[in-house]
Amino acid sequence: MTFIRTWLIRAVAAVLLIAATLVIGGALDARRRHPDLKPWHKMVPNDLTAAEMDDAFDFSRLLAREAEVFSTVDEVETAVAAEDRTPVNRFAAGSRAHHSQAGQNWNRTFELRPDTISGGALLIHGLTDSPYSMRAVAETLRQQGYYSVALRMPGHGTVPGGLTTVDWQDWLAAVRVGARHVRKQIGPDQPLVMVGYSNGGALAVKYALESLDRPQDPRVTSLVLLSPMIGVTPAARLAWWISRLGFVPYFEKAKWLDVIPEYNPFKYNSFPANAAFQTSSITLSLQRDLARVGKAGRLKNLPPILTFQSIVDATVSTTAVLRTLYDQLPANGSTLVMFDVNHRSGIEVFMRAEDRSHVARLFDREPRPFRRVLVTNSSPSTNDVIARTVDAGQLSIVDTPLGLAWPPDVYSLTHIALPFTPDDLLYGSDGEPSTAGLVRLGRLSPRGERSVLTVSTDTLMRLSSNPFFPYLADTIRAWTATPAAR
Repeated sequence: MTFIRTWLIRAVAAVLLIAATLVIGGALDARRRHPDLKPWHKMVPNDLTAAEMDDAFDFSRLLAREAEVFSTVDEVETAVAAEDRTPVNRFAAGSRAHHSQAGQNWNRTFELRPDTISGGALLIHGLTDSPYSMRAVAETLRQQGYYSVALRMPGHGTVPGGLTTVDWQDWLAAVRVGARHVRKQIGPDQPLVMVGYSNGGALAVKYALESLDRPQDPRVTSLVLLSPMIGVTPAARLAWWISRLGFVPYFEKAKWLDVIPEYNPFKYNSFPANAAFQTSSITLSLQRDLARVGKAGRLKNLPPILTFQSIVDATVSTTAVLRTLYDQLPANGSTLVMFDVNHRSGIEVFMRAEDRSHVARLFDREPRPFRRVLVTNSSPSTNDVIARTVDAGQLSIVDTPLGLAWPPDVYSLTHIALPFTPDDLLYGSDGEPSTAGLVRLGRLSPRGERSVLTVSTDTLMRLSSNPFFPYLADTIRAWTATPAAR
């Protein structure tokens, strides 16, 4: 027994030593690798929390608190040092990355109200993002007669430092406030749709699952998910432990996975470890909820789900969308739309085997309880695309030309591209880069010497708009027009 006890003590000590080495080593690496932190990294606004957003907290109070939070950003902008007043610093008034160049501060919660209301929608943006990313989908729904609210999640839209302390429970509490408000605006009988993009997709599904046991929360009629965050890499949790040393001034950079110039007016570029940890936490909680509700035989009570997902996605797990979510769904009218790679580009030979397997699995000879759609080349010799559809419970395939095509120089969609139109004023790829006004990030095509730019060419060259957005919009219109469309 003495030998076993000694062995266990040594094993635990070795594990603790390895863990401490990883944490301290990671903190030292962050100190060496990251540039000096700026005021927008160090400031943490007094944002909304789950503790204050109880069941009595209403939308008007949310907007009032949001206005208070944004006064903090005004303080940061007035204190920008001379060396930071670059043409593309979002916190420098008058720069091409300042929100004023867009005519409206889309970092804040906004509403779109149709002349005649036929339904309501709550739209939830993704991690480090802002309500700006929901503009095109919200307008699509407004044209459909839906009163829409694009909600700002706590910690977002202000300064990156806001994400160093936020919890996912704060986001979910805000979603509940928004859902109650939309239901109140549209009345008890109109359909209520929840739209979630990326991390917002996790929040939308989490809300729908929890509302099964919370009668005080409005039930949603259907969900629309864009690149939903159903699963992420577990490495995010190690980053969180490294960030715990950030309270020590010497290790303050340990709170950050990336410290990058803030050139985007409506999305943070710097990325705190806490943000990664919160996404990992909510996806784990979501997966536990799916397993629990499924075991109880209650997934049939979930609303139908329409999901748009790229076969290749560097941010979220496509496998989790397929297996963790859709493979668990009953026959409730759900649809999964997958965007294939551009087969004319010849990219397949460079793809990972797991990514190549998604299409084969989606269209294997097994019926599924949901409709499957693949947006893919009509043939390998053309950029023209079709929608290849298999209805729920069926095996027969129907190909429908979409009148759309891959841009010749694009080999796939990306995680960030799906909700943005090709002519989006910030992310759109149409037209030429302008020399004045808002910086056109989607129109950049950097080619030149290496080690010159302060931002990686991988980031700048990542596709940021969706050439198939007209199809996505038409599908959402059909989805919200009538249940028969499902």
